[in-house]
Amino acid sequence: MESERLYWLAWSQVSGVGAVTLQRLQKHFSSLKKAWEANQQELQQVSGLGKKSIAQILEQRSRLSPETILTEHLKKNPQFWTPSDEEYPRLLLEIPSPPPTLYYRGKIDPQEMQGTRPLISIVGTRSPSEYGKKWTQKLTFTLVKHGYTIVSGLAAGIDGIAHQSCLEAGGRTIAVLGTGLDITYPQENRNLYQKVEENGAILTEYAQGTQPDRGNFPARNRIVAGLSRAVIVTEAPEKSGALITAKYANEFGRDVYVLPGSLDNKNAIGCLGLLNRGANVILSEGHLLEMLGTMPQLDLLPEKSAPEPEIAPELKEILSAIASEPTAFDLIVQNVPQTPNAIAAGLLQLELLGLISQAPGMRYQRIN
Repeated sequence: MESERLYWLAWSQVSGVGAVTLQRLQKHFSSLKKAWEANQQELQQVSGLGKKSIAQILEQRSRLSPETILTEHLKKNPQFWTPSDEEYPRLLLEIPSPPPTLYYRGKIDPQEMQGTRPLISIVGTRSPSEYGKKWTQKLTFTLVKHGYTIVSGLAAGIDGIAHQSCLEAGGRTIAVLGTGLDITYPQENRNLYQKVEENGAILTEYAQGTQPDRGNFPARNRIVAGLSRAVIVTEAPEKSGALITAKYANEFGRDVYVLPGSLDNKNAIGCLGLLNRGANVILSEGHLLEMLGTMPQLDLLPEKSAPEPEIAPELKEILSAIASEPTAFDLIVQNVPQTPNAIAAGLLQLELLGLISQAPGMRYQRIN
């Protein structure tokens, strides 16, 4: 309904009225248009609204014109949804604090927005170990090959690795920002932002021009959790923002899956804490898929493989030296005109791409 869209936007401009209060207003009056027209006595009947809040609402509302707000807003923010729009992500409507405005860029997939194509978020520390990087890549590749879309926050570290790995595997990814759509944060992810926009979608609840602010990112994390059927934390220290995402996931009834780490790794302590509080432990890629398949609310698509990724010539050279039966590393070195270190690095890349698997004794074989 166009009129409701107008009032979702108008109410979002009233300071002191957040997403939770908007939900209460909408539920009480069954329409935000009616809520906008409500008098002081009627507003007093809304749960959570005190006299001071009501006085602020009435004062601000008297100075605002919903029609003018929309006209001015569209000049800088032409692409956005409100909860009254059919395109608005269905899973976000299930949480207690859906964003009143959700701005978007990129290639929108209606199946993702309506929840018929499953979204899984992968989050973690900004300073991952090699173990964290490797397993974020492995899990991302596995999920993409089985039809999942990957959601994350475009932050440095695990977020960026999840987005990049998803794109390399030929999948779709959604980035949720804590800034306006015209701001890339951190700057080091500028090229990744462009790739996500070209091959996936970028979402934010913040209007253009909104700069990074410490309070925006925990709020962003609720959208990451709300969009997703499940949240995966691959590596996180005790005070990681990823733990906030996991907390929201629990509150929203989403499953949380955690990659176990070492007590000697400070970036794993947050993950171990989540496991201690009942999160699901990931024992392998196959184990993760088994657990995802048992989620009662998950409407899985038929399993399908992602398009086979293009690989560099030097990787093709290594792949050609590997048979369908386990091939010893020493034999691969004999048949490939590259240094052993380069071959070892190439084997890891081929493994992450899902083209080979490693057998005991440093032997490798093709995956058909």
